[in-house]
Amino acid sequence: MPDMEPMIYETKTALILRKDLATWQVANIAAFLAGGLAATHPHLKGEPYKDAANRAYTALIREPVFVYGATLEELQRTHARALSRELVPAAYTEAMFKTTNDADNRVAFAAEPADALNLVGLGVHGPRKVIDKVVNSLKFLT
Repeated sequence: MPDMEPMIYETKTALILRKDLATWQVANIAAFLAGGLAATHPHLKGEPYKDAANRAYTALIREPVFVYGATLEELQRTHARALSRELVPAAYTEAMFKTTNDADNRVAFAAEPADALNLVGLGVHGPRKVIDKVVNSLKFLT
């Protein structure tokens, strides 16, 4: 692989996931949140891929996605920071684990107290410096 200069993007995408989740929940919520952000921010989508045999593959998100771990309190603080900076976050609450479809997810989400969502995951995308302030003090999920 040729030497490549590191790319610095003007925007940043971050997923913040509650630290006490089961592995399958982490993977599932990350997929839901990333999909929501990609659908809301079409510029996140890269170009489709082709292999050496010219077989087609889908496009991927064009920039890195940073994944942080957080407690419920840290998620709620991060959520408040995102809203105060007029970001539109992707969010997943604990009640949504009990549903089986998108319509019921929205009903469960709407039943949450607006200022005290029982968050298990949050996704944000925006200008790099703004996202850095939103996720300030969080550590990468390990």
